[in-house]
Amino acid sequence: MTLEPDRFEYSPIIDRPVIRWPKNARVALWVAPNVEFYEYLPPEWRLRDPWPRMPHPDVMNYGYCDYGNRVGLWRLMEVTDKHGIRCTASLNVAVLQHFPEIRDAMVERDWSFMSHGIYNTRYLHDMPENEERGFYWDTARTIKEHTGKTLKGMLGPSITSTVNTPDLMAEANLVYYADWFHDDQPFPIKVKKGRLISMPYSIELNDDQIGQQGQDAAYFAQIIKDHFDILYQQGARNGRVMCIALHPFWIGQPNRIKYLDEALTYVLSHDGVWKTTADDIAEHYMANCYDEVTAHLQARRREYSV
Repeated sequence: MTLEPDRFEYSPIIDRPVIRWPKNARVALWVAPNVEFYEYLPPEWRLRDPWPRMPHPDVMNYGYCDYGNRVGLWRLMEVTDKHGIRCTASLNVAVLQHFPEIRDAMVERDWSFMSHGIYNTRYLHDMPENEERGFYWDTARTIKEHTGKTLKGMLGPSITSTVNTPDLMAEANLVYYADWFHDDQPFPIKVKKGRLISMPYSIELNDDQIGQQGQDAAYFAQIIKDHFDILYQQGARNGRVMCIALHPFWIGQPNRIKYLDEALTYVLSHDGVWKTTADDIAEHYMANCYDEVTAHLQARRREYSV
């Protein structure tokens, strides 16, 4: 029996092979600042208006997002530096060309970079296959040119995709895809050729989502702690991944930044937390877990075949 979208097997986490993180850590923690570029007057998109208010320009929302690059990101970096965290930037790659100061600061800190598209006002929805194929090679080339890093993963621009996205990502030698935040562990995604895994990103521990819900930063800090407590407990039996997704225009505000510091202080006060990047999680999983998990899935498929 094949279930839509047939990109991955169903696999209850309670009976999977055990993941062992480096130094037997219980939780692999990665922090993902969304370093984004919003265009003041974006081109008309086929299916979606990039700005919520019409007609353009939407100065209010543009200015709010621009605060993140001008001020909020620098405040965020002070906190992640304090805690010795190498972030994984969810990066609109146009930032590298438009804001060399931000590029240099991220490179100096040896951050990892996953593609978040070129601009956060241009999407993958309805993109023709050949155009999307070129998009991956272009973003990989731009990141390599400006940072020296090899592109390994993507969170779709504004979390958009096409039905071809996983196959084209694998074709372009990417290894992880963060749009499928459907698990507490990486998990194999079916592609036509090569290997691709889902990387646990978070809409739950996502400051922008919290803001849209009308919640405050103190609430955000508390759910990070609560979320961590359960993953830490369960990670003693089988390793878990925890992602904290940040937007500098939100968490980087003066009234909120202390709550990020508070939450990270709590999480990192525990032994058995691997401070890492999405790139390093993917590399460890591919080298140490992927084959065992896929063999487990094949055996389970035979057992439950209908």
